[in-house]
Amino acid sequence: MFLKQHFYHQHIRKAIIAFGTIFNQITVQRLNANGEIAQSVRVPLAYAPKDKLLTRVQAVPGTNQGSVSTILPRIGFEITGLTHTPERRISYIQKNKAVGSTSDDMPNSVRAQYVSAPYDLSISLYVAAKNQDDGLQILEQILPFFNPNFSVQINDLPEMGIKRTLDITLNGVQYQDVYESNFTERTSIIWALDFTLALNFYGPVSQQGVIKTAIATTYETVDTTAANNSKSTKYEVTVTPEDATVVDNWDYVEQFDELFEQ
Repeated sequence: MFLKQHFYHQHIRKAIIAFGTIFNQITVQRLNANGEIAQSVRVPLAYAPKDKLLTRVQAVPGTNQGSVSTILPRIGFEITGLTHTPERRISYIQKNKAVGSTSDDMPNSVRAQYVSAPYDLSISLYVAAKNQDDGLQILEQILPFFNPNFSVQINDLPEMGIKRTLDITLNGVQYQDVYESNFTERTSIIWALDFTLALNFYGPVSQQGVIKTAIATTYETVDTTAANNSKSTKYEVTVTPEDATVVDNWDYVEQFDELFEQ
């Protein structure tokens, strides 16, 4: 362990939820012979790798047009990698600071933590369909929004009040026909879309009390140890009332004292 303090900000989990939310309202419409909408199907979405999607299709007993159509189309996605991006890195020693506390027992506090480490999260999204039209309908409901970026707002670090824009980039699209083992019948069509999510990983948040009294002493001579008389002024500022929190209405009291050293 680098530190004894445990912390977990759920950055990857939040990114996955935000990513999945983008694709959970996609529908496919099927028309009858008159060109009228005969069926509208909401495409199921799940965190699942491509192999799992294919296994589910192939596991349908007596695979045929009717049975496969009951489980397709579907959308699945999975994490494929995590890469550090030094071009987004800023100074190591820079700190984020926030005043106040998220807990009621420490209303007067200053929270601080060092700047985040930038990483790119790679996610592959798979569109599985039985026929070309279903697959193309899904694809055309995705591509117009990635040119090549799409952005969503996330509450990245609530303890510090940090909300930021998560950039999601579409890097490319691949196509694949999936056949049965004897290659006599196509069981599904797979569109694979590769995305990159620009994440920031934050370290632990430290918490300290708020300074309510400040004292400064000024001297008329540079050498404060000189034998001759040296005049100094003590300046003290105190918050009032002393039990005020950062969200209260508060004021301050100033006090000046002139001192003479013999």
